[in-house]
Amino acid sequence: MNIYVGNLPYNVVEDDLREIFEEYGEVSAVKIISDKLTGRSKGFGFVEMDDDQEAKKAIEELNNAELSGRNIKVNESRPKSNDSRGGGGGGGHRRSGGGGGGYNRRERY
Repeated sequence: MNIYVGNLPYNVVEDDLREIFEEYGEVSAVKIISDKLTGRSKGFGFVEMDDDQEAKKAIEELNNAELSGRNIKVNESRPKSNDSRGGGGGGGHRRSGGGGGGYNRRERY
């Protein structure tokens, strides 16, 4: 089972998360999501456990548990859906006419 872990303190690393979840059973993978540019944690991650019963026990006991002063959110990870939330598709840049960026220069009086 893939488990979502949210509201993580930014100083928590994957080894910390693995250690916490291993108290409930065997952990096959841990991934904390980080910002591509800064490398800083985004405050959430995923833990994968092969045994669904162990995973459910971990979810039940760790959801809302305090970790370094924050109450973490733990639940079964759901696949991304194509619902109406999110940034929407949008295709390419639509420019009419010439030049430009996002700054409109105003003429001086």
